[in-house]
Amino acid sequence: MSRLRIGTVGARFTILYAIVFLLSGVGLLGLAFLLSGGRFTEVAPVGNRPPQGSLAAAQQRVRDLEGQLAEVHAQQSRQMLVGSLLALIVMAVVSVLVGRVLARRVLRPLRAITDATRRISADSLDRRLDVAGPVDEVKDLADTIDELLARLETSFTAQRRFVANASHELRTPLATMRASVDVAVAKPDPAASTLALADRLRRQLDRVDHLLDGFLVLARAQHGALADTASVDLGGLVAAAVRDRTADVGRKRLRVTVTVPPATVAQGSPALLARLVGNLVDNAVTHNQDDGWIEISGSTTIQETVLTVETGGPVLDQSKVDRLTQPFERLGGDRTGSPGLGLSIVAAVAAAHGGRIVLLARPEGGLRVSVVLPAGTVAA
Repeated sequence: MSRLRIGTVGARFTILYAIVFLLSGVGLLGLAFLLSGGRFTEVAPVGNRPPQGSLAAAQQRVRDLEGQLAEVHAQQSRQMLVGSLLALIVMAVVSVLVGRVLARRVLRPLRAITDATRRISADSLDRRLDVAGPVDEVKDLADTIDELLARLETSFTAQRRFVANASHELRTPLATMRASVDVAVAKPDPAASTLALADRLRRQLDRVDHLLDGFLVLARAQHGALADTASVDLGGLVAAAVRDRTADVGRKRLRVTVTVPPATVAQGSPALLARLVGNLVDNAVTHNQDDGWIEISGSTTIQETVLTVETGGPVLDQSKVDRLTQPFERLGGDRTGSPGLGLSIVAAVAAAHGGRIVLLARPEGGLRVSVVLPAGTVAA
């Protein structure tokens, strides 16, 4: 039996049942005592006995017998009172135990609803409580929660569909604008101002295109549909991501150290995991200082694979670091750089795989980002 916590509904039900049960017992014992006489009979003292054989002696004998009967009755009354007090104490203990059992039985459906609701998250809104039983207040509550989950699922699905559709639809005007810029630059002897403007427009168009691509990946990861799962070598993904950022690493003169064992394998979508690793490396390079450093390490157990990316830099506020997994969240609030979806995509992809991301502001300065994923099987 679980510990009874004061202040819970179960505790209040237990106290209520115990009080009602105890009061009923007190009333029953009081009624029995009243019906048995309700008072102690005083025993009259026996005086000088009259001579034997007289009428007075017979009357005295009758009074003696009445006194003895009264004494027996008084003794029985005292025994009944003591027994009633003992029974009342036992009933007090039993009433608490019985009240606890009744409270647990009454609250059992509510505990089942609470446990089922806790297991439902944003990625499993399609699950329902489906409480069976008679149509009562508990079933009404469960049906109301199911209706709420249905509305939330519809809302989340519509939101993700809108993001995906909007991202797809915006690619067409972007492609048109990019083609117009290329046509203007391709004309004979374009002006220097035209070339400068075209270069700025290309950079902005690339930024918007990268942002839309991030929206698509984020919507797919949050949807939780992982049909192409396989064992993915994170070491190979890290090597490819670092190789793609060679130019930026060289421009900032960053020292990159990679210690990812060959057996660092995760189970999941190759495309999404490649984007996760790419975003981790991109975030470490983009938000690093000149002449800084990056350390990428990996480890694996039977159940989990951990990929960690550490960077140096100034000492950061942990409360602000914890918000970096939110879209467009940056330290310092700078929104002029690259689109702020990097770590939010990492968090979404990790959650879609049943993993998690851990952000830690290093005491000596810089940031440590660790991603925990389900371990995969190493190919023989």
